[in-house]
Amino acid sequence: MVTRGMFYLGVDGGGSQCRARIEDDHGAELGEGRAGPATTRLGINEAWQSIMGACTAAAGQASLSREDFARIHAGIGLAGLSRLGAEAALREIEHPFACVRFISDGLAACLGAHGGADGAIVVAGTGSVGIGLIGGHEYRFGGYGFPISDEGSGADIGLQVIRHALRAADKRGEVSTLLDDVLARFNHDPFQVVAWAEQATATEYATFAPMVLRHATEGDPIGRRIVQQAADAIGDLLDAFVRLGIDRLSLVGGLSEAIASWLRPDLRGRLKPPNGDAVAGALLVARRGITVDEATGVSELLPTLRVCNP
Repeated sequence: MVTRGMFYLGVDGGGSQCRARIEDDHGAELGEGRAGPATTRLGINEAWQSIMGACTAAAGQASLSREDFARIHAGIGLAGLSRLGAEAALREIEHPFACVRFISDGLAACLGAHGGADGAIVVAGTGSVGIGLIGGHEYRFGGYGFPISDEGSGADIGLQVIRHALRAADKRGEVSTLLDDVLARFNHDPFQVVAWAEQATATEYATFAPMVLRHATEGDPIGRRIVQQAADAIGDLLDAFVRLGIDRLSLVGGLSEAIASWLRPDLRGRLKPPNGDAVAGALLVARRGITVDEATGVSELLPTLRVCNP
């Protein structure tokens, strides 16, 4: 039986999917939900639809009605929050919650990974970014968005293999089983590749990453070079935090386990398993605002966008 106190909602709105989790006053999990991508790159309205889809699914599992949303304090980690105009547009959203606090999805993941304490993460998923917290100050490296940034990400791996495949189709570059499999998806017609690329999203490029990783593991030379290049890019982000003196490092995201095995041994040895996920970080923000507590070192210097109902 769900008690009628205050509820807390954590949302991880990423480039591949949106996840939501609702907890009660005591931290007991009441329900979870998922929906499609929630990133401002797809548009604020599209991102918000995914967020509400995941929240509604979580509320249904928690046996909460729409009227109960007025007792929910929400923390939402959102991909692309720093894009020009995103915060202003989010302030105009008419939401049903008692209060909403938006932070970047990377910051949510960092808070979750280290329970709000000092530390850093590197996200290796559809996109890539490095986020660190030291004494309440946020440090961010990369993550400016695909295709100009996000090196080492699933989307970037997909882009690199598409480029190699087009060179192979022209007989201007090496051929391999990997590239043949990529071209087979387009009936070996480079113009089909071009037509696809003209509308493809980062998420769609990232669908090629598992294929590249599998072929790399099997010894395909092109696959190995692409994956090693990706691992080197992720390693550069980790190195940036090592130079800042951060001791606690975690690698998170859908490609984290696969990429970790390609990192330099000294970096692999520094990695620690995350305490929690980005949803857990968003729940920290929902519960306590951006101030966690003195023991964690997280302070109000961290950026948040707060939108509360009267």
